[in-house]
Amino acid sequence: MLGKRVACVALDGAVGSYDKLYSYLVPEELCARAKAGCRVTVPFGRGDKRRIGIILSFDEGKYSEKLKSIVSVIDEQPVLSEEMQKICIWMKENVFCTYFDAVNTMLPIGLKFKLKDFYSVNGDFSYRSYLDSREQEVFEFIISKGEVSSERINNQFEDCQDILFSLIDKGALLHNITPKRNAGDFTRKSVGLIENRNFDTDNLTPRQKEVYDAVKVAGEVTVKELQYFTGVSVSVINTLVKKGVLTCFDKQEFRMPRRIGVASEKNENVLNREQETAFLGLKDRMLSGKGETALLYGVTGSGKTQVFLKLADESLKMGKGVIIMVPEIALTPQMIDVFSSRYGSKVALFHSAMSVGQRMDEYRRIETSKALIAVGTRSAVFAPFKDLGLIVIDEEQEHTYKSEKSPRFHAVDIARLRIKYHKGLLCLSSATPSIGSYSRALSGKYGLYRLNNRFNELPLPEVRIVNMRKELEYGNSSDISRELSGLIAEQLDRKKQSIILLNRRGHNTYVSCPECGFVATCDNCSISLTYHSANNRLICHYCGSSVPLYKKCPQCGSEYLHFSGAGTQKIAEELSLLFPKARILRLDADSTMTRDSYSLNLSDFAKGEYDIMIGTQMVAKGLDFPNVSLVGVIGADRALANDDYRAFERTFDLLTQVVGRAGRTNGDGIALIQTSDIDNHIIELAKAQDYDMFYNEEIADRKIKTFPPFCDLCLVWTQSSSESLAKSSAFEILDAIKKQIGQEFSDLHIIVLGPSAASVPKVNGKYRYKMLIKCKNNARFREMINIAVKTTAKRDVLTGIDINPESII
Repeated sequence: MLGKRVACVALDGAVGSYDKLYSYLVPEELCARAKAGCRVTVPFGRGDKRRIGIILSFDEGKYSEKLKSIVSVIDEQPVLSEEMQKICIWMKENVFCTYFDAVNTMLPIGLKFKLKDFYSVNGDFSYRSYLDSREQEVFEFIISKGEVSSERINNQFEDCQDILFSLIDKGALLHNITPKRNAGDFTRKSVGLIENRNFDTDNLTPRQKEVYDAVKVAGEVTVKELQYFTGVSVSVINTLVKKGVLTCFDKQEFRMPRRIGVASEKNENVLNREQETAFLGLKDRMLSGKGETALLYGVTGSGKTQVFLKLADESLKMGKGVIIMVPEIALTPQMIDVFSSRYGSKVALFHSAMSVGQRMDEYRRIETSKALIAVGTRSAVFAPFKDLGLIVIDEEQEHTYKSEKSPRFHAVDIARLRIKYHKGLLCLSSATPSIGSYSRALSGKYGLYRLNNRFNELPLPEVRIVNMRKELEYGNSSDISRELSGLIAEQLDRKKQSIILLNRRGHNTYVSCPECGFVATCDNCSISLTYHSANNRLICHYCGSSVPLYKKCPQCGSEYLHFSGAGTQKIAEELSLLFPKARILRLDADSTMTRDSYSLNLSDFAKGEYDIMIGTQMVAKGLDFPNVSLVGVIGADRALANDDYRAFERTFDLLTQVVGRAGRTNGDGIALIQTSDIDNHIIELAKAQDYDMFYNEEIADRKIKTFPPFCDLCLVWTQSSSESLAKSSAFEILDAIKKQIGQEFSDLHIIVLGPSAASVPKVNGKYRYKMLIKCKNNARFREMINIAVKTTAKRDVLTGIDINPESII
């Protein structure tokens, strides 16, 4: 049986212990097309139901006559390169996902396939008299349409599934299961001359001759363009096709996102001394051929982007691709403007607000080398470059680089794998690096390059702290202090702009009845509802359910409801009352629901069409507005009360970043931090912009308490509609861990915290319990925790594992 090919196939939809590589024979007629990285259809289970899979390897040693055979190969060429196949296997082993979770994360949704049922008439069937009236009706419908999907038939006829089965049994219909792609390519009807053929143009009419001459000059041309330039009808073109003069075909065109512009004249990118030193060091690492990681640590406004551009130039000179990543969709417009003005259509855009077709086409542009630079959010890390020289992860400390759903990968981990494979450079960049990244840089695991001063030697903004307790003593119960109000008025007089940060959306975050103690809470979640004045509803920010605002207390009937806790909507209203002539922009998740709304709003603000922008953390980082001279922070101390061990780090990061938005052009910026915790050390460090002092204090505290980077964290959680089941399952996992540690895995040293209820115990009708394990994330630990979770699995309990989660509460 020598020469029989056996493919190792991962199946779409496989979960738990069923998610493994299955062996299938490759039929001789499919051997040339069946390659690693290609998707296939295969029979699975006792009923041989068709499933979509992907070939990840071959193993002739597994040959057996009992093996089932691959039915069809879907892809002409592999959709996963050798590199991406390795990353798929790495994700399966390291982030506790299925193979196809990884595959579906790497591919744009438009390239994904689903199996669909189609029915067609059996041409050999000639016994219509055996069909009843309903069968005749369905049979005639399918004849009139050719091959018809089951969805279309079911839409036309109610309860017709039994009829279809009967028609198949009688031999009247053929049933076919065909993979269909989620989105098709965008094409235009085009024409061209048939090559290597000479035509006697004397036999053509004057209009036909005009068309022939136009195509001869233009080469390939769309039918629409040909009609426009010659004025002929489609019938003239069709006649030339029938005569064999022209050939007609569908030509693929790419759906370009709106933000991709045309390159202007490429100006010399002049760096100052600090930037040049950093660039040269980073360039050496990029050219070392080792696949290195480095941290570019520079204060806000120090010109890190100019260093990225220089590095991108060097990578493109070598013919290698570049990935530039930002943490928020809100930051993509400015980065796209910077890169597309320099590189034009060589830039591709990746983020979730794009249409399915646009995302697929941008992926294709990179795949076919029509684009050499990918700019985008987390998904950009999978841009399909065949040769990659540089990955830049800007604002690398941001939690959005970690996926919140399976597969729970971190973009930095994927970027490191890719750069090792391509032997290029991963450049992490921030004004407030994550504690883990800065620790690795100081220890020498990463290269470290500093930009200590703002570009053009501009000073950092003046930072003031306002004691909100004093405001109450002076009779000001508003969330806008007297000093902040006065400074906004000054900026309006100077025709300058202001940014106000409040990291809470909605109008009021808490609605209660002072007479009976009723609190408006979500029926599905253990959380209070937030009042949104824009639609006059109470909304849950966890599950999204909403109810109209109560006119009176639903519990006691009192007409006096108490509203507390300010959100962005309330502050926007207060600012409108204080400054009726000011043009105010609110930027939060509620005001940016439509496609391109982020970029359009930010573009309008940059053009000076608004005087004040108030928003959540999306306005705090990475944005560069030359006319902004004032930044105000409302409720600066709220995040400090968070139980997460990174609460101080995130607060310091947010404050430092937003302060850096002021005075970036003229150095005349002022930042005002409002707080009720006037003596808080973290706020004082943020005021001083002293990251090194903050790092030294934070790293010492983490060492004492054994938190990252001195360990890894593993979060194990259970979720069920039954609280007792979620709780008991969590404790069963703990018992299984104890058993494993006491026996086969006695070499592991771990610290287990919990199980305990999550900080929000109930979300969307499901109760949640958590367990936090301090550990060393290696293959032995992952094997142990996998066994513990799988051996205690229950049908009615959803269990998850997250290594180094972004939130532990």
